[in-house]
Formats: sequence, C-alpha cells, structure tokens
Amino acid sequence: MNFDRVRLSNFKPYGDADLRLTEGVTVIHGLNGSGKSSLLEACFFALYGSRALDGTLDDVVTKGEEETEVELWFTHDGTPYRVERRLRVYDDRIDHQCTLESTDGSDVSRDGARAVRGFVTELLRMDAEAFVGCAYVRQGEVNELIDATPRERQDTIDDLLQLGKLEEYRERAGDARLGVEDVLENRRGRLDQLDEQIAAKEERDLHERLNGLESDLSEVTDEIDRYEDQRERAKETREEAKEALSTHAEKRDELESVKAEIGEIEEAIREAERERDEHRDAVREARERIGEIEAAIGDRLDDAGLDAADRDAVAARRERLDDRESEIREELDGERVSAEAFRNQATNLAGKADDLTERAPELESEADDLADEAEAAADEADERESSVEELGAEAEDLRERFAAADVDRDGVADEREALRERRGEVRERRAELSAELKNARERVDEAEELLAAGKCPECGQPVENSPHATGIDEDRERVAELEAELEAARERETELDEEIEGLNRLADAADRLDEIEETTEMLEDRVEERRAEAERKREAAAEKREQAEEAREQAEETREVAAEKREQAESTAERVSELEAALADVDDAREAVDAVEERTEAISDAEADIERRRERRETLGELNDERRDRLADKRERRDELAAAVDEAAVEEARERKEEAEEYLERVGGELDRLAERRTELENAIGGVNGEIRELEDLRSEREGLAATVEALEGLHEETSELEAMYGDLRAELRQRNVAELERTLNETFDLVYGNDAYSHIELDGEYALTVYQKDGEALDPGQLSGGERALFNLSLRCAIYRLLSEGIEGAAPTPPLILDEPTVFLDSGHVSRLVRLVEEMRGFGVEQILIVSHDDELVGAADELVTVEKEPRSNRSTVRRADAAELDVTELADD
Repeated sequence: MNFDRVRLSNFKPYGDADLRLTEGVTVIHGLNGSGKSSLLEACFFALYGSRALDGTLDDVVTKGEEETEVELWFTHDGTPYRVERRLRVYDDRIDHQCTLESTDGSDVSRDGARAVRGFVTELLRMDAEAFVGCAYVRQGEVNELIDATPRERQDTIDDLLQLGKLEEYRERAGDARLGVEDVLENRRGRLDQLDEQIAAKEERDLHERLNGLESDLSEVTDEIDRYEDQRERAKETREEAKEALSTHAEKRDELESVKAEIGEIEEAIREAERERDEHRDAVREARERIGEIEAAIGDRLDDAGLDAADRDAVAARRERLDDRESEIREELDGERVSAEAFRNQATNLAGKADDLTERAPELESEADDLADEAEAAADEADERESSVEELGAEAEDLRERFAAADVDRDGVADEREALRERRGEVRERRAELSAELKNARERVDEAEELLAAGKCPECGQPVENSPHATGIDEDRERVAELEAELEAARERETELDEEIEGLNRLADAADRLDEIEETTEMLEDRVEERRAEAERKREAAAEKREQAEEAREQAEETREVAAEKREQAESTAERVSELEAALADVDDAREAVDAVEERTEAISDAEADIERRRERRETLGELNDERRDRLADKRERRDELAAAVDEAAVEEARERKEEAEEYLERVGGELDRLAERRTELENAIGGVNGEIRELEDLRSEREGLAATVEALEGLHEETSELEAMYGDLRAELRQRNVAELERTLNETFDLVYGNDAYSHIELDGEYALTVYQKDGEALDPGQLSGGERALFNLSLRCAIYRLLSEGIEGAAPTPPLILDEPTVFLDSGHVSRLVRLVEEMRGFGVEQILIVSHDDELVGAADELVTVEKEPRSNRSTVRRADAAELDVTELADD
C-alpha cells in the first residue's frame, strides 16, 4: 500500500498544498514547527477520520477559516483509490462529509465518514490504532522501548504486535466468569431455600387435613339445610296469620274510613250552604258600591277635561296629554343640556385661564434653566479645546522619536515580529547545539574512560593496532567547535533581546500615538457637539419666554369668554323653570284622567264580580245535591261493615303469628352460629388448598431452578476454559512472536552493526533484551550510548514492522514505513547508520518509506525531497517537491 498524492485546503497550518508521493525514500524536510508532521496527520485523517487525530475535529481547521478539505490518493494491492474529507464549522457545529471511490473504473464507492472508515479498516485489515502502531514511529519515541520497564516494554510490544486484543478478550471472559459465578451462587442459595420450604410443607400432611375439614363441612351443611326447612314452614304460618289479621284490620279500617267520610260529606254540605249565603250578601254590597263610584266619576270629569266617562274619550284624552308631555320634555331636556353646557364651559374656561396664568412663571423659569445649561456647555467646549492642544503637543514629541528611529511607525510591529522569529530560531539552534554538545562530551568522557582502561573508544577492543584509536581527537575538536558555536548563538540571542526591547518601546509609542489621535478626534467632535448644544439651548430659552407672554394674553381672553357663558347659562335656566311648570299642569290633568278611568274600571270589576258570585252560588247548590246522594251510599256501606267484623277470629290469628315469630327468632341464632362454623371450615379448606398449590409451585420452581443451576455450572466451566484459552493463546503467540522478532531483529541489527563491536541480540519470553559484544560480554541496552540506544530502538521498531508485514493474512501489501524526526538523539556518526537501516528496509521489500526530519544529513538517502516552509507574516506553511539530485550536497555538508 502506497500514498500517491495528498491535497490540503485550510488544514492546520496549510492554506493550500498539493503533494505527490512516489515509491522509494521520501524525506520531508524543514525547520521545527514548520508543519512537517501535519502532512502525515492529514494522510491518517483522510483514511480514518477523527480516530486518527490526537485532538478534536475543531483542531484541524485553520484558525480564522470555516472549512477544511483533505484529499488522499493511494494504491492498495494494485487498485488506486481516492478519499476526500470536508469539514465545515457553523453555529458551534461541524458538518463532516466524506467519500471514497476507486479511480480505475472498478466501481468501488463509499459515502459517509463511518462507511469510509469501515471500508478502509476492512481493506487494510487494520484500524487506525493498528495502522499507526505498525507503520508509524512517532517523534520522541525512539528511546521509548529502551527506557521502559520490562512490564511496560512487554505491554507496548504486545500492543504493536496486536496481542493486546487477546488480553482484552481474556479479561472479558474473566468478567463473564465472575458474572456467572455471582448468578450461580444466587441460584444455588435460592435452590436450598426452596428445598427447606418444600420439606416444611410436606411435614404438615396437607391432604389428610383437607379430607377432615371437608367431612366437617358436609355435616354442618346438612344441619343448616334442616333448620332452614323448619324456618320456611314457620314463615308460612306467620304469613297466613298476618294475612288473616290484615283482612280483619282492613275491614275495621274501612269502617272507620267510611265513618270519617260520612262526617266529611256532612261538613262539606254545611260549608257550601254557608258559602252560598256569603255570595248572596256580597252581590248586594257590590250593587251599593257601584252607585257610589258613579257619583264620584261625575266630580272629576271637569278636572280631566272630559265630557263623559267613555272608554274611547279617556283614551283620546290620554293620547293628547302624552303628546303635550313629549313636546315639553323634549324642549326641557334641550334647555337643561344647554344650561349645563354653558355652566361647564364657563367653569372650564375660568380654570384654563388660571392654568395659563400659572404656566407663565414656569415657562420663564425653564427659560432661565436652559440659559444656564447653554453657558455650561460653552464652558465644557472651551475645556475640551484646551485638552486637544495638550494632546497635540504630546503627539508631536512622540513623532519626533520615530523621526530619530530606523523604522517607521507602521513597520514597528512587523519588525518586532521578525526579530522575535529570528530570536526563536536562534534559541532553537542554541538548544540543538546544547544537546549535540552534551552528546559529544559524553562520547569524549566515555572514550577517555576506555582509553584509561586501554580499550578503543569505538569498538572496545585493546588500543594496540586499533584503527579507531584516533577517533577521540575528532570528538574533542567537535566539542570545541560546538562550544564556540553555542557561545556565538548566546551572544546573538542577547543582541536580539536588546533590539526587541528597543522596538517594544517604539511599539508602545505607536500605540500611544494611536490612542492620542483617537482621543483628539473624539474631543474635537465633542467640542462641536457642546457648542451646538449651547446654541440650541439659548434658542429654546428665548422660545420659552415668548410662550410665557402668550400664556398671559390668552388667560385674559379666556376670562372674558367665561363671563359670556355664565350669562347664557342664567337665561337658559329661566326657560327651564317655565317648561317644568307646564309639565306639572300636564301631570295634574293625567292624574284626573287616571282617576276617572280607575273608577270606570272599578264599576266593570264590580259587575263582573256580581256575575261570578251568582254562578258560584248555583254551582255550590248543584255540588250539595251530589254530596247528599253520596252520603246516602256511605251510610249504607257503614252498616254492612259493622256487621262483618269478627273479634274471636282476630285473636286466634294473633296467637299463631306470635308463636311463629318466637320460633323464627330462636332458629335464626342457631343458623348464624352454624353459618359462622361453615365459613370457618371453608376458610380453613381454602387455606389448605392454597398451601397445596404453593407446594406444587415450589416443586415446579425447584425443577426449573435446578435446570438453570445445571446450565450455569456448564456455562461457568465454559467461561473458565475460554479465559484460560485466551491466556494460553496469548502466551503461545507471544513465544512464537518472540522467536520471529528475535530473528528479524538480529537480521536488522547485523545490517546496522555488522563487523562492529556487537555480535547479536537475545530476546526472552518477557521481551527482556540483552546485547552481546564480540567478546561474549552481555550488556543491557540501557548501557549503550545515547545515539546507540536510539538506533537500537529504531532497529527494534523496524523489526516489529517486518514481523507484522510478514504476518498479515494473505500477504497483502504493507503500509508505508513512516519515521517522524528519528535523528533527535543521533549524532552524525549514528545518522549514517540510520541511513544504512533505511536502505536495508528497502531491501526487505518496503516499497515506500517516509522520513520527517529537519536534519540535512538524511537528504543523501532520499530518492525525493519534500521541503516544508512557514511564511513568517501569514504563519501559513507551504510544501514543494524536488529531486535529491538537484541539491547542492557540498553546501548541505558545509551547513
């Protein structure tokens, strides 16, 4: 599997970048912080999305931008693919779009981040973690395996060899076993509890108890049935006696009722005769009252304006009076409204005149206040003009400082930023020189110790006849060169600090000038505003004084109009009095008409009453005739009932009823007692049946639970075996991997250290490493020098890569081998060995090797060179591709 091309848009430090990659060794070269590692991260992100990022999706979008895009072209197993990811940030959300397609017409297509990640994982047979662990040696990891404890080294290598999954599966199986143990223990406890409950119920012999209770219940039921039969016969006797007594009582009651009815009829006849006499007297009195009313009508006809008490004449007279009243009231209402309106207008106008009189002094006071405010605004404008002059003097002094400086006011910030970047480069170079000087001094010290012991500082062999005996002189010269370069870097850093401090003061002056100019502009605007405000307030004061004079004049005019309205109100009030008198005359005439009409209606009512009483008297006479006929019938029925009543039969029926009731009372108590006993027996039988059902339920539950316990025991045995299997499988695979890893490690080690001081490496089952010298002496890798430890660890990682690539199912193409800043801990001598290691990895069949480094010495090993630079002003990274043959190797060596 090879990376063919990557194109970026607004990805981390890159604005727009397009890089083509080929087979062989590609060195991505540039200063620290220029964005080299971001290119590799873009490739991982294109393949696996957020799973391949150390941070979040927010971190990949270039600061200040809203959208980023990454495209990656890669070839796997001969098939070319293109994957594109696009992120868009809006409203605190991120829209993530992703597509993958084959570019050879094979019609492979995936859409969506999850679908693409799943396809890539299946295609490469590796997820993001496995891909990085297999092919990517990160910056700063070169000493990780050497410095780790045995346990840490074991876990790290197991994870790289993807054995950590087996441990995860073993732990899952262990968790499952513990879970089964908890459930099994719980079910066993419940099974023991069920056995105890079943035994306790079986000891109580529930079926024998049930038979005894059912026999007792049958006896009680038979006795209850016998008593109930006797009670029914007693009830029949009591009902017969009651019926006999009821018949005699009914006849006696009917006799009494008939007697009462006879009395009521006789009384009704008497009452009706009295009422007939009253009606006769009332008719006579009504005739006398009619004569009196007719005389009274003649006395009121003149007052009413009538010639006769005729109904039509009364109605016509009333209609004329209503019309006259309507005319008077209509005119009266209008005059009253006018009078009230005139009075209200007079009052309102007088109040308005008073308000205008009071308003004039208020307006004059407001005019005085506005005049005072105008003067205050003018004074403030004078003060601010003075402040503007003072700020102008200060600004002139600051401009003179820039006139004496080498940089203008607009270029201060850019110049200071450029010096800071140069100072950062110097500090970075000083740190590199310090690290290189430390390593060189350690080599000199180590070599001096070996020389003192009579051994070669490089191979450890006796100094005599050694071809490397003079190497220590070169190291001492290198130490002196590094010390001189370090001192020069420190002096340059001090010079830059002083220059930056001077620019800081000029930057402060530029900031103060901006502040003064902004303040001056604001004060000048404020002066204009305050002077305009003073003029507006003076004009407003003059306007207020004019309004006060107008108010006084308007008040005098309003008082005159109010006097006129009072006179009109008095004139209208006199007319109202005249109309009210006319209305009173109409009321008197209507009263007389009402009196005539009332007396006429009284005569009609009296005549109608006479007619009603005559009819009522005739009706009462007819009713009394009917009552006399019914009275004769009732007297005949009374005589029949008196002869039918037999007192002896009544006494006999009463005795039978009392005897039946006494027996029913006695048998009721006995039946209640027997019913309670029956209920007790039925409840007891129900309880025993319930216990029998509980016993059957317990037996059924025990049967099912026993089967569950048996199944759980089998499951517990299976999970235990599964846990042990994963542990055994991991141990077996680890031993296999140890043997293979030791083989590939020694092959790689021989290529790097062939014909040197070391013979081979030994790797035990716990991944403990031992390095053997040519003389057979064993060394811990930690005893190696810093550069040798770093190179040793790189060899180990390359060996792991080879083991993984050889072990991939189906011998699928391996991913590119990626080394990120592998020379951090290497001096120039060990860098050459790293170059040899890279060449040998190519010989093992690694088609594509990507090296990220700021070290110029690796350029010679590159088939292609990719240069990454960062623009200081925009802080954006750019990338360009060049053949290694185009480089001036001599110039690089001199650098």
